Amino acid sequence: MIPENTGPAAVIVLAAGAGTRMKSRTPKILHEIGGRSMVAHALLAARSINPGRLALVVRHERDLVAGHLNELDPEALIVDQDEVPGTGRAVEVALLALDAKEELTGTVVVTYGDVPLLSGALLADLVATHEREGNAVTVLTALLDDATGYGRILRGDDGSVTGIREHKDATEAERLVREVNSGIYAFDAAVLRDALVHVTTDNSQGEKYLTDVLSLARQAGGRVAAVVTEDRWQVEGANDRVQLAALGAELNRRTVEAWMRAGVTVVDPATTWIDSTVTLDEDVRILPNTQLHGATTVARDAVVGPDSTLTDVRIGEGAKVIRTHGSGSVIGAGAAVGPFTYLRPGTVLGETGKIGAFYETKNVTIGRGSKLSHLGYAGDAEIGEDTNIGCGNITANYDGEKKHRTVIGSGVRTGSNTVFVAPVTVGDGAYSGAGAVIRKDVPAGALVLSVAAQRNAEGWVVANRPGSRSAELATAASDSSNSPASTEEGK
Repeated sequence: MIPENTGPAAVIVLAAGAGTRMKSRTPKILHEIGGRSMVAHALLAARSINPGRLALVVRHERDLVAGHLNELDPEALIVDQDEVPGTGRAVEVALLALDAKEELTGTVVVTYGDVPLLSGALLADLVATHEREGNAVTVLTALLDDATGYGRILRGDDGSVTGIREHKDATEAERLVREVNSGIYAFDAAVLRDALVHVTTDNSQGEKYLTDVLSLARQAGGRVAAVVTEDRWQVEGANDRVQLAALGAELNRRTVEAWMRAGVTVVDPATTWIDSTVTLDEDVRILPNTQLHGATTVARDAVVGPDSTLTDVRIGEGAKVIRTHGSGSVIGAGAAVGPFTYLRPGTVLGETGKIGAFYETKNVTIGRGSKLSHLGYAGDAEIGEDTNIGCGNITANYDGEKKHRTVIGSGVRTGSNTVFVAPVTVGDGAYSGAGAVIRKDVPAGALVLSVAAQRNAEGWVVANRPGSRSAELATAASDSSNSPASTEEGK
């Protein structure tokens, strides 16, 4: 019978660092790229190799970090690092906590909460090599063109790892080595457990170094090997905002490229940003300067952009969204939005509907085929099917203390600059005249007008704005209309 778990015995994610170089109130591992915190990316990679147990070691801003981790992965074990510094101690307290339930046997992987581009595939390769070769320790390494500042991997004639030499301690010959330590390891649990007992803080930093386990494992007769990746981005961490931005840009480049290979047209990849959490169908077309964030989904043949930023927006098949800023909204199949449209949360636009230029919507449901074409606001409202809302219409939904709802039926036609003073209901098939202010419910099929007699105060401009250009033109027009020629022509 195949066991349910086929991954390593455990993965330990180190997430205790303060990240002082970020110069931020936000803990380093909670900074986001691609729509997820760095530690969320790390957790996804860890979970993808199906470990028997998963532990995360925390310390800096402990409650904030632990709360975030519990939201991401409630099954993960949160372990507090004590006063003893160093990665060796962090792994030791995690192993003690994991062993408290049942002593681990098999492979233990150690990785980090600030290495967001590390893939589950590379971790799986690390574990497979470690177990296939029967190594005591297997270290993930990378080849860099410029390895300045990194610990160099030293190898024996048989290819095994004989040591890790820090840059400051390396000889000139050792500094020519391009293979560097990522700090990500696969350990035999028993080897790790026994070695950590003998790791001391007797060094210049007063820390328990995890790298000391490698030499102790060799001294005990174990083999230390390496898995090399030429994809340095997978083992890059972010210690400051510059590195964070570089990782974010590389993640986005990979995300955009993956979608293009999956059948999405991205006209300008350099100005297109797509979160890792976004879902796109084949034949979607993304135009320049577009950002898609959160849980946004775009169905087949839809066009988004240019100059659009959408967060948690669901776009139906064949819809078009142009120069729009939107969040928490639904756009139906074949619908059109934009340009210069602001969709606020709760906006639901039905199939083939339209929200046009310079429109703002919030908490409004718009039925199939209905159109809000230009220059208006609709909030806290329900609009039926095949209704046309005229230019300049608004729902006056707020009385200064409470929000009220407007209900507009199907087949309604409203004149320019109609104002709906909520709460109010307009029946199916009703019409409104230009400038109507609707304060009372309108029956189905009725025409609503707000009519006041027009009054012309003749001569007002000349009397009240003497010397102005308007007064000059008015006087000239009056003189022209009273000239003999004009009088004769009028006979």
